[in-house]
Amino acid sequence: MIPVNSQSIVSSSLDTSDVVLATWVFAFASSHIGMSAARSSIIRTLGETATSLNLVGNEEWTLPSWWPGDKNGGDRIFPDKLTTGRQIYRLMYTAVSFLTLGSAFGTYLHSSSVSILDGSGVQQSSTLLYNTCLLSAAMSFGAAIASLVNASPLASFEKDDGTLSGSSVAGLRRDDALKFTTRGLTRITRHPLILPVVPWGFATASLAGGRPCDVILFCGLSIYAIAGCYAQDLRVIREEGSVGTVFQTEARGHVKEGVSEEEQERTRLRLFFEQTSFVPFKAVFDGKQSLDDIAREVPWLQFFVGTIVGFYLEEKILQLLAEWSV
Repeated sequence: MIPVNSQSIVSSSLDTSDVVLATWVFAFASSHIGMSAARSSIIRTLGETATSLNLVGNEEWTLPSWWPGDKNGGDRIFPDKLTTGRQIYRLMYTAVSFLTLGSAFGTYLHSSSVSILDGSGVQQSSTLLYNTCLLSAAMSFGAAIASLVNASPLASFEKDDGTLSGSSVAGLRRDDALKFTTRGLTRITRHPLILPVVPWGFATASLAGGRPCDVILFCGLSIYAIAGCYAQDLRVIREEGSVGTVFQTEARGHVKEGVSEEEQERTRLRLFFEQTSFVPFKAVFDGKQSLDDIAREVPWLQFFVGTIVGFYLEEKILQLLAEWSV
């Protein structure tokens, strides 16, 4: 791969396709933040609707054998009203993603092709900058991949010790009761899955050429990641709702009688937020977490393997972007 332009924004002005691209990126970000803000009410409504349609509790509707269920619902897709609402919500969330982000990507390819045809395409830059950005992008992949096996409000898998019911994948089993446990990467930041998008987006914008379309799409995703995570934090602080895309929230053995599941989730989530930080390592500087615990608990193997995979994926992404823009 040839090193590309080091400038984050080139001198060429925005054309119509760049404006359309910015509109789709904004639509993607705003729709996701908006759906997340109304998550609890949407899930509750969907669950009630599904119950009225007799979709809840069907024993024949189960997850594939290769997909890990959780401790509470097992392998059933719609085990109860709340879980059903969450499942349907996730489908809606995914559909909106494909529509808005897919449209943004299509517009990006068009804008990229136009920039190449009119001679305002990518330029060479220093090898040092290229390698630095490539390493940053690869490590971002590594952190995101490692976060998938590190329990958090957005990822709740644990190693299979043979004592849990349900299926497992690669020695991992879903356990939503762990999602509020402060461990490993969540001692660094409470958003270990999403925040790696920030350095990845800025790095990829430079690697792809630093043109307006590159900055709008990839830096736009970085800004969205920051805004989305911050919006989640505000909802928890204001007790306006929950976060995450898990199936079930109750921790087995910790359900309090007379207290709603939603209120219990808010309590556990509030405690989790008090022990963690939005800004990476801020909880360490505040004395809430220790570097020793981080060094001992971070899934280093998954991080290093994920980084190696990240090098390949980033190079492949850049290659495909170049080919599809011709």
